[in-house]
Amino acid sequence: MIIGVEIGGTKLQAAVGRADGSLIQSIRGRVDVSRGSAGILEWLRENVTGLRAARRGETLDAIGVGFGGPVDSARGTVIHSGHVSGWDGMELKRWFEEGFGVPSFIFNDSSAAGWGEYVLGSGRGTSEFFYTNIGSGIGGSLVVHGQLCDGQGYGAAEIGHTSIPDWTAQAPGAGAKLEDLCSGWAIDRRLRGEGYVPEGSLLMELCGGNRPALDARLLGTAAHQNDPFALEELDRVARGMGMALANVLCLLQPQRIAVGGGVSLIGAPLIDRIREETRRREFISNRGHWELVQCALGEAVVLQGAILLAAEAIRGSVRA
Repeated sequence: MIIGVEIGGTKLQAAVGRADGSLIQSIRGRVDVSRGSAGILEWLRENVTGLRAARRGETLDAIGVGFGGPVDSARGTVIHSGHVSGWDGMELKRWFEEGFGVPSFIFNDSSAAGWGEYVLGSGRGTSEFFYTNIGSGIGGSLVVHGQLCDGQGYGAAEIGHTSIPDWTAQAPGAGAKLEDLCSGWAIDRRLRGEGYVPEGSLLMELCGGNRPALDARLLGTAAHQNDPFALEELDRVARGMGMALANVLCLLQPQRIAVGGGVSLIGAPLIDRIREETRRREFISNRGHWELVQCALGEAVVLQGAILLAAEAIRGSVRA
């Protein structure tokens, strides 16, 4: 029995599962940014304890954690959170092990998700695989020759922190991080800006004229109803993502790219556009050798990946 945990910028999840990545019971919560890391740790203490108590008679073997930000995976410490205060330098592995008395392993959430998707989802059958999530932020995960690539142990494939042209800037030639333009939070911020969404857009009807209620979910709803502004906004997001993913193809030549995260749940109106924009920019050696698909595991992907990686870490320590 392994407990998987997801600590995101928006959502929190915990689940009891097995070493094969299957889930038995899960629970979900939302991040209260105003309470910082302390509020999240309180939620984890209560809910991980509850999940463990519900499986009385079974031994908890490990905890695997997917954290929404860069981590030192060997030491199990948080390097930084761009979304929630109070995490920098946190010895998260120690906190879990002291609190629950079992081996605990800390991974970047996108690394965990990418491995889960590779083993159980759309990555199956490939040797070279790239996963990216469009959620509160934008992350990435790379599998090479069937092995998860974690750089020097501080993360790799951080596509969200690469730069693309900033279409919102006044100065010509300005650049910005992909995450600052195409993530869920970036989309929400633009939609809520005064005058950004035209009054005649279906979006204004969907939010009841309340601009602060506009978000990427409503953008998807409007896009599925062919609202012209919503489709134009998806075009802009897809151009940014396509540019970044074409760079991934040039550098890494993955056989398959999977797009996950909450914003990806918009589905075909977004995924099809990202695929086309990536294809427009592909290098000649990429042509015909890749495909782009939507993540198959949905919102359980971080939990399942963290459980799989924790199981592998236990087996490795036993072998050693």
